[in-house]
Amino acid sequence: MLGWEGASRTASEPTYVLAGWLFLRLLGLIYFVAFASLATQIRGLVGSKGILPAADFLSSRSRWGIRRFYRIPTVCWFNASDGSLLFLSWTGAALSLLLIVGIAPTIVLGLLWLFYLSLFAVGRIFLGYQWDILLLETGFLAIFLAPLELTAHFPPVSAPPMIVRWLFWWLLFRLMFSSGMVKLRSADPTWRKLTALRYHYETQPLPTPLAWHAHHLSMWFHRFSAAAMFVIELLVPFLIIAPPPLRHLAAVVFMLFMALIQLTGNYCFFNLLGIALSVLLLDDTLLQPVFRIFFPGIEMQLTAQPAFGEWNFAPVAALILLLSLLPMLRLFRFEIAWPKPFVIFLDFFDPFRLVNSYGLFSVMTTQRPEIIVEGSLDGINWLAYEFKWKPGDPKRAPRFVAPHQPRLDWQVWFAALGFYPNNPWFWRFLVRLLEGSPAVLFLLRSNPFPEVPPRFVRAVLYDYRFTDAEQRSATGVWWLRERRELYSPVIDKSDVMAA
Repeated sequence: MLGWEGASRTASEPTYVLAGWLFLRLLGLIYFVAFASLATQIRGLVGSKGILPAADFLSSRSRWGIRRFYRIPTVCWFNASDGSLLFLSWTGAALSLLLIVGIAPTIVLGLLWLFYLSLFAVGRIFLGYQWDILLLETGFLAIFLAPLELTAHFPPVSAPPMIVRWLFWWLLFRLMFSSGMVKLRSADPTWRKLTALRYHYETQPLPTPLAWHAHHLSMWFHRFSAAAMFVIELLVPFLIIAPPPLRHLAAVVFMLFMALIQLTGNYCFFNLLGIALSVLLLDDTLLQPVFRIFFPGIEMQLTAQPAFGEWNFAPVAALILLLSLLPMLRLFRFEIAWPKPFVIFLDFFDPFRLVNSYGLFSVMTTQRPEIIVEGSLDGINWLAYEFKWKPGDPKRAPRFVAPHQPRLDWQVWFAALGFYPNNPWFWRFLVRLLEGSPAVLFLLRSNPFPEVPPRFVRAVLYDYRFTDAEQRSATGVWWLRERRELYSPVIDKSDVMAA
């Protein structure tokens, strides 16, 4: 039987020893996924022969002098070679395993945050997603949540610092509430009429096979789901500060919500992060029976944090709350003329991503444009490059890929929503195909020119939509597509080489 003792806590005060222990293991798993996923793509994205080489990016900003170290915080200033990028990625994955085991968690968490921040800074658009900044914000706070120990210790004995736990609750509140608020304030008619989910399953970046089925559900279900989403994102977050039974309810609702999102869309490790943050709402009275099932007979002694130890974290709390002020005011469209010293203060910390703004799909996309990249040896016969995960061949079914993130596939989805001149990275991508860069070709599912790179490349824009049940039953095709126009002009290798 588990035994509980608290030297300075009242009998009614909830403790979070088990939640803290479980959260750190989940965070270690998420860090592992994030680093390992990135390691398999980093050379093609920002390597020396990648789409946006990190070394070229940093070299162009070396004139900034000492300022460059805090304006672009990355250890890649010392070495931005392919080997260095792979070292940061795979070492991050290895350190994540140490965190899961429980070896020197504070030190390991500090290194994990530094390594991921370093890759984030040089990854630019390929690491500019909300789960990346959420991982950085979560990872920074976790440094102060972890126990000060060097060797693995089980069962856990110390409760997470109360102040740091409150900061995590504040992060979870901002994540959920901001996600609902940006949809509400956008005045997007599909959200106002609760019809947004009628389009979402079909137009989201990387749908799963279940998205096809969800798309064909009745309109009343889509309206009900949208209304439920607003309740979860705008009202349930206030239960975080409610008494434990309601706080437990909020945790369960958030976890189920994240799981349901994961079933129909590939949002990388975002949903895992949402679940991990929700775990910190569960106190020991709720988790104790679960731990009894998996660890029967273990005696657990609860050691309360001394009062003076708690207040050691007050400067961290003050910093986070100050940095939270601006994004929360902007969420409600309050603009204030801040004193210049405060603006300088905010600008200094902004590159470190300690506090961020959140909110996906504030405006729902109601159509699905897709870019198909083609190459040709003679300018007459064109062959398509297939991406690993995004829709291409209409007969290919959507697939589950999360928590791995195919970052090129994601970025091409965003590019299709805009215009070619506004996406200069896309031109670099096409040039790498003309060069036959192995690192970039590795990011693709197929290379139609295995012997020699093409002389010409182009990008064609198509409209995609799901087939209905009758069409899919008759043909086995998941997507219907219609050619719209050229997305990019035809690029001739001889012109590129001459330039």
